[in-house]
Amino acid sequence: MSMETKARRETEPNAAAAHPVEADLSTPPGLFTGFARVVARDLRLALRQRGDAGLVVMFFVLTATLFPFGLGPEPNLLARIAPGVVWVTALLAVLLSLERLFLADYEDGSLELLTLSPIPLSVIVLAKVTAHWLTTGLPLLIAAPVIGIMYAMPGEAYLPLMAAMALGTPTLSLIGAVGAALTLGARRGGVLIPLLVLPLYIPVLIFGISAVDAVLAGVPVQPHLMLLGAMLLAAVPLAPWAAAAALRQAVE
Repeated sequence: MSMETKARRETEPNAAAAHPVEADLSTPPGLFTGFARVVARDLRLALRQRGDAGLVVMFFVLTATLFPFGLGPEPNLLARIAPGVVWVTALLAVLLSLERLFLADYEDGSLELLTLSPIPLSVIVLAKVTAHWLTTGLPLLIAAPVIGIMYAMPGEAYLPLMAAMALGTPTLSLIGAVGAALTLGARRGGVLIPLLVLPLYIPVLIFGISAVDAVLAGVPVQPHLMLLGAMLLAAVPLAPWAAAAALRQAVE
């Protein structure tokens, strides 16, 4: 074995360690394999920064606890407003976490490597949104019953609340990814994101609250859940495509 070959083999692991994104995505993987690699990578990064996910859940719980101080402790009133409080605070908590969705990769140059990888950028965006939901939306989904208990929400409302949030929070992350991509690199991007995505969040908010109110009113809940599911099905292909187009403009 020549000295040149031996030196090349010794330097290849160091190059892979210096650029983990390039090491993961340089070889052409299948779509599902590439998707899983990006999700696993983002989850590993999120685990190193546990404070971000914890901050979102803490904001969600603490904000929800403020409403009884302003409205009073009357149980019937609190039970009636509980679905709206859960959804509004969940929406605000998701907004709080959107700015960091692509920002770290943009600042350290990883985003350029991701755009040059053989995996379609829209698939990479969908993978990053999935990781974002697992570290943000899923904890909010788990914490939602705690808010319901605090507000003395009726027992029959918990299942539709969880179902509506399971359908609605991924849609919030998908729509938010478009706003995060559009404002990437802009000054005060964190201020611009709510202005862009809040109007698009309103239908999710309306049907998410209506699903719980329908159960409490004794009317069928299925139409509201089906509409939430339809919005999710529409957002899955459209939002990653739009966000990918915005990311290409940001890195050029």
